[in-house]
Amino acid sequence: MQQQLLARFGPARAPLLQDWQALLSSSSSLPEAEKLKRFNDFFNRNIVFDEDIAIWNQTDYWATPLETVGRGRGDCEDFSIAKYYSLKQVGVPVNKMRLIYVKAIQGSSQRAHMVLAYYSSPAAEPLVLDNLDPAIKPASKRPDLIPVFSFNSQGIFAGVSGKTAPSAGGTGKLSRWEDLMRRARSEGFE
Repeated sequence: MQQQLLARFGPARAPLLQDWQALLSSSSSLPEAEKLKRFNDFFNRNIVFDEDIAIWNQTDYWATPLETVGRGRGDCEDFSIAKYYSLKQVGVPVNKMRLIYVKAIQGSSQRAHMVLAYYSSPAAEPLVLDNLDPAIKPASKRPDLIPVFSFNSQGIFAGVSGKTAPSAGGTGKLSRWEDLMRRARSEGFE
């Protein structure tokens, strides 16, 4: 992974990559709640929020975790994706996590936004990991977020309940997610 980062982004982000890899190595045996806190804090502290147009010269680009670390910048999707893949890497089951597209209410306007949700059980209220509000909170404590739909590597979900099954057809309807998963696999992520 370090060779890929150096080849694509140069040496400036190598220390951040090393810190991230150390966190990955030291987190596998921790309780899930501690894993959530550590990775939410890590990315919220070390990645600078920026728009895709400034980072990638594209209006919408979903970066792999390595690309986010390599740039040191990302938008809401990049934060959520990096947290998702990191938590998956340290043993948090995919069926406990969903990337959720939401409308974030900011003042009198709404903006498209993405967060990562964690479900301790299928019937549990999800905890929200977000870059707008760095505190991990139950979804009911985030009235500024209006959920639209959710997904993970198992599929797309019509709602955000942890009890619902993914829709038929897998993730094929989300081409950016399919592309991201393919690129992440080529970087060594499952």
